[in-house]
Amino acid sequence: MLTTLNTSYTDTRAADLAWALGREPLPALATLDLELADAKLQLRLLGASHQVLVEEEHGSCSETVACIPGSRTPLPLGVAKRVGDWEYEFAARVEVLSPGSFAGRAQELLALVADHPNGLAGVFPGSPHAFTALLAHRHDGFVHWRTWHAYPQDGQLVATRTRVGLRVPAAV
Repeated sequence: MLTTLNTSYTDTRAADLAWALGREPLPALATLDLELADAKLQLRLLGASHQVLVEEEHGSCSETVACIPGSRTPLPLGVAKRVGDWEYEFAARVEVLSPGSFAGRAQELLALVADHPNGLAGVFPGSPHAFTALLAHRHDGFVHWRTWHAYPQDGQLVATRTRVGLRVPAAV
């Protein structure tokens, strides 16, 4: 699903993004509710940021990547932790692209997410390459999602990937 976000694009930077696990739902500009096997997901666009809420029989989890006032947790390159009975893995990278490469990559990602039944993308008015996009799927008992946060004024594209699911007991 592709939507134009009803808000102005503010010149935030990739470096302003912070990561948080377990936050309460924040006000969203657009949402997409999904059911992937026995997992319920809500993909949420929060302007130039995202929040994903996951709920399963064994618990719930929320991930927020946003410009969070007062946050002391910058966007990490990677996180692996246990959340109750779940394993949670997160990775992020920042790509720096030339203006031409950025425009092409933005069009490619928006086309991928816009037509995908498990995708949500929001474009900001006034800048066709300023967007936030999320894409989710389920594989091998885990819920996976990828996100992209575009900052065309700096030629930066923040890409994240997350995997969450029931912890597999160690073999004895």
